[in-house]
Formats: sequence, C-alpha cells, structure tokens
Amino acid sequence: MQIPQLGLGTFRLKDQQVIDSVTMGLEVGYRHIDTAQIYGNEAEVGRAIAASGVARDDLFVTTKIWTEHLGRDALRASLETSLEKLKLDRVDLTLIHWPSPGDALPVAEYMEALAQAQAAGLTRAIGVSNFTIGHLKQAIDAIGAPAIATNQIELHPFLQNRKVAGFMREQGIHLTAYMPLAYGKVMEDAVLRRIAAVRDATPAQVALAWLMQQGYAVIPSSTRRANLESNLAAARLTLTAGEMAEIAALDRGERLANPAFAPQWD
Repeated sequence: MQIPQLGLGTFRLKDQQVIDSVTMGLEVGYRHIDTAQIYGNEAEVGRAIAASGVARDDLFVTTKIWTEHLGRDALRASLETSLEKLKLDRVDLTLIHWPSPGDALPVAEYMEALAQAQAAGLTRAIGVSNFTIGHLKQAIDAIGAPAIATNQIELHPFLQNRKVAGFMREQGIHLTAYMPLAYGKVMEDAVLRRIAAVRDATPAQVALAWLMQQGYAVIPSSTRRANLESNLAAARLTLTAGEMAEIAALDRGERLANPAFAPQWD
C-alpha cells in the first residue's frame, strides 16, 4: 500500500479552523488527511470529508491511537469510536501515536491488538509514530517489518533523526515526517531562503522537496489556502545534489515535540 507522499496535517487545528483547512485542502488537491484521537478534531475532519464530495476511494485518511487506549481490550473500541467520529467504515492507516509511556505496556501487546483491528477490517494499514529504534525492534519482533506501513517521526532540516531513519531504511520501513516545516522556522533560515530565491520557490517548498526527494512522506499543515496550494506545489520542485547537501548540513538536533512522556530518543 502506497502512502501519498504529500498529506495535510491537522495537529493543533480545532473546530471551524480544522473544517476550513480540510475543506480547502481537499478543494486544492490534497487527498491524504492526517488526524489523531488526541487532536480532538476527528469529528470535524469527518464533517469536512463528508461535505467535500470527494469519493472515498480517492481519499487516504490516517488516525492515531492515543496512549490511554493501548491496552489489548481498549484499542479496538477506541478505533471504532474514531471511525464513528470520522463517519468512515474504515481508515486507510492507523498508527500507535506514542509508545506506552514508561513502557508500562509491552510493545507486542498493542501492536498485536492493532494487527487484530486491521484483520477485522477497521483499517487498511497499520504503523507507528514516535518509535525509537528499540521500540521499532520490538514492533518488528511482534508483527514483522512488512506489516509496519510507516513510522511517523519529527523530521525537518534542523532535526534529521539520522539514526532512526537509517535503521528504518535497513528494515524497509517507510518514513513519514511530521512538523516538516519546524513550526515555520524554515521560513527564517538563511540557507533555505537563498535556495528558495534561486529557485523562485518558498523556503517551505524547499524544505518539503528536500524531504520528499529522500523518499519520505510529509504532512505539513496550514489554515491559509495560498500556503496549502504552495506546499502542494513542492512536489514539482527538484533540488540539486549540492542543494540537498547544503540542507543536510543544517541539522542541529532541534527537537520541537518532546513531551514529558516521550521515550528516550536515539
């Protein structure tokens, strides 16, 4: 199963704001919508999808299981609730949003529960998010690398997560980059701005193109139609090897998503 390379993220978007973003996104051509239980916006995303008129088979919808629902008995019921909110019979991809905090639950327990939800037809594909190499190894032991559609991790020019990305490449696990624009910080970077000026592009387009040229999927978010259109157009930008190398040199380990319950990062 192919994950669309450029999707629309909905983190931090609520109420009418997320309805407008998803509505505009679908209007300008996005077909991959990424949400999560903890975002508190699945119902609004579902409303926007239902009102869009876009055929279900043309859409790719991702949601994520929150840490409170990782138990063997809770996971499936929580996904069924997500489907009700989204007004869908199934999603295309369901991710474990974070490893169990403090590893209170074994990885095998929730990966097996997620695989069972997949077998029951609630989701076409399954994967993980914010998994370290150690957690990935446990997930692989539980269900096998081919069953893991992606690991969605924070990745942008200032946090390149090379250890995890390298391990995933070895295992044949696809990478999805969240926060690909580093909360807009890419717009201020001198290197990205210079490359963008030469290419008649935006720094955001350059950052997204850099990620996509490495084979990663990206899920930027925006509430403005012009930015949604601009981000989508990044797929048409091809960077030179020299430009790719310049951006690779920007890594400074700047992690933006690091809650108290996060695992010990690689």
